[in-house]
Amino acid sequence: MISDNGVEPDGQSAVRQRRMAWQVGVFKCVFLLSMLRMFAAPATKDFFDRYVVSWPTWEWPLYALVPIALIYLYRRPGDWDALRGERGLIKWALLLYLFYALLFAVGAAVWILWAAVVICVSGLIGIWYLNRKERLRAA
Repeated sequence: MISDNGVEPDGQSAVRQRRMAWQVGVFKCVFLLSMLRMFAAPATKDFFDRYVVSWPTWEWPLYALVPIALIYLYRRPGDWDALRGERGLIKWALLLYLFYALLFAVGAAVWILWAAVVICVSGLIGIWYLNRKERLRAA
């Protein structure tokens, strides 16, 4: 495996890149599962004329923790730069999680979703901070 500058990375760097690819894949799978879970309740209402599956509650903060884990694990400047292609998806996932959590925390008075709101806001602040740090380093 050859890096962008044409130099073959050492063994530790190659292991780190494989681990990063695997963890980003886990994030994408969890994101897909969360979307399926979010649309399962209205789908069962449409198909069976009653809610067979309830709306997500306690699992939503757990979904929101996965992008936070990626941000925390890859906060080093070199790792954050390697996540350049996935940052948009991570940010949009956090925004979607935040929108759903805020909507149901306020509208349906589901208190556990306030934890997801706090998690999502902290993740968005983390992305903003790391992007700002990267811009300052480049200047």
